[in-house]
Amino acid sequence: MREATPPETDPFREWFAALEARHLSDLTFAEVRRALRALSSLYVERRGRLPSGAALDGAGKRAAFALFYGPLHFLLVREIVRSLGAARRSPGRLVDLGCGTGASGAAWALECEPRPSITGLDRNPWALEETRRTLKALHLKGEVRRADVARVRFRGREESILAAFTLNEVPPEGREHLLPRFLEAALRGADLLVIEPVARGATPWWEEWSAAFLAAGGRSDTWSFRADLPDRLQLLDKAAGLDHRELKGKSLWLPGSSPGAPKP
Repeated sequence: MREATPPETDPFREWFAALEARHLSDLTFAEVRRALRALSSLYVERRGRLPSGAALDGAGKRAAFALFYGPLHFLLVREIVRSLGAARRSPGRLVDLGCGTGASGAAWALECEPRPSITGLDRNPWALEETRRTLKALHLKGEVRRADVARVRFRGREESILAAFTLNEVPPEGREHLLPRFLEAALRGADLLVIEPVARGATPWWEEWSAAFLAAGGRSDTWSFRADLPDRLQLLDKAAGLDHRELKGKSLWLPGSSPGAPKP
């Protein structure tokens, strides 16, 4: 386990403070806590409702997702990107599939120099607006579009593709069509990064995807990082009966095959 030690000038802290001020302006901490409990139960016990958008079907759940899961995803993705060296080559465009609040794509983009333009894709209008806010707050350029991630076309060249906590919510037939298109995009030069929860129940397809990435010369990893959470995030974690003293996840990484691509 490697300890996450963000610098004092960490843009994450300022972004989280703005999230806290905005989302707690209309809801009390107790309301967000109750919504977070309901949201956590949905992810663990009622995953079948996720493809229908149930995770974001109320103001409380949306606030809980933005204030809790978005920041956790940011911190985990940043540590994975650093550990993989995934920012050694900065793309012209970073495609964030199922972008949610834009936290995951922003975490990768902030590690790159120069910083890429982000294309955030999601079906949910609230998520797209939240991504716009994230990009603006973190001084990142980009655009958002409403789209079915299973039907997205990739150009491959000068492109990185991120699917963070997204593919577990894509219907099986859509995910089945995505895998060969991901691998084709890598052959055309795209860097691919897939991140999901460690729990096997959420990703019964993982072994198939892992085998395909490994056969193409990529990596499959499981991660654990010591968390350095802001006070409000720690309070939400404890109040909801959760425990994120460690950030955990698993990833698939495949650098593009174009000249100059870093090898795993």
